[in-house]
Amino acid sequence: MRPAYDAVARAEATPGAVVDLFVTEAVADRERDLLIRARAADIRTALVTEKAVATLTDTVHPQGLVLVCRRDESEPAAALAHARLVAVLAGVADPGNAGTVIRTADAAGADAVLLTGDAVDPYNPKCVRASMGSLFHLPVLRERSVEAALGALRAARLAVVVADGEGETELGPATDELLARPTAWVLGSEAHGVPDDLAAAADARVRVPIRGRAESLNLATAAAVCLYASVRAQGR
Repeated sequence: MRPAYDAVARAEATPGAVVDLFVTEAVADRERDLLIRARAADIRTALVTEKAVATLTDTVHPQGLVLVCRRDESEPAAALAHARLVAVLAGVADPGNAGTVIRTADAAGADAVLLTGDAVDPYNPKCVRASMGSLFHLPVLRERSVEAALGALRAARLAVVVADGEGETELGPATDELLARPTAWVLGSEAHGVPDDLAAAADARVRVPIRGRAESLNLATAAAVCLYASVRAQGR
């Protein structure tokens, strides 16, 4: 239920962020505080049957509660204006991976997540679930054009750093000075990596060291390593 509380908290801070709440009687009895807060935030609430909830979700075992939220349509240029740490997902199509990176970026204290290129819709149900409520904690931005996304990062004076297994520089002491600057980490899909044009335009291509025999790290793990390297370097 934590994501539901996160969504309601967002509606408390931003009126209109959540429009409707559909809930079964059993959940309503158990989560009375949630309903009280939802009504106080002017969220329309309705008691529905478990069958009705099942038709509103694509999960096998729905939890008895559905929220209808408005999408965050923030413009990247405005949202990135004072950012010091941003995760950029370039062409990441897997919703589970994208949602987990959003959660990781939130945990690391990143200021935003930007999806660009042929990336998944962050409001895909699987992505929302994988974010575990983090979708409501920080700006999650979308810019289809890679060129426009790069322009927004440059305008915000962010160092554009690509996470690349073949990168020229190894993550470690050699990257501390770079990562102490406001930084946008660019991460690509596990299948195709970061698009060539975006990688070529980056300030640096950095590889995460692999000391054992594993071929690579999965996307969420690589994101965590890279983002927390910036957290350390920036003294956050």
